[in-house]
Amino acid sequence: MDATYRSDLRDLNELNFARFDAKLVQRFAQFDAKLEQRLAQSEAKAEQRFAAIERQIAELRSDLKSELKAEIATVRAEMERRLGDQTRWMFLCWATLLASNIALWMR
Repeated sequence: MDATYRSDLRDLNELNFARFDAKLVQRFAQFDAKLEQRLAQSEAKAEQRFAAIERQIAELRSDLKSELKAEIATVRAEMERRLGDQTRWMFLCWATLLASNIALWMR
């Protein structure tokens, strides 16, 4: 009788272990599926955030580019104005020197 109970107990233990093993495999599969789903969601959120950041960077770059072009145009206009003023003063100095040289030659 003792051997019969042992055999029954062994069979019962093996059956319980098989059920436990099946549940464990099922739970790991569910956990793996949930983990994959969460990772996919996190990846999608990260992609959206990176896309938003890229758009903001592109907008800032565009704004800075237009501001830089405007500033360059302003500086160029100022330089052209100053160059015109400088040319007039140089012509005036040249004319004065030419007149004084002509006056000295005529003397």
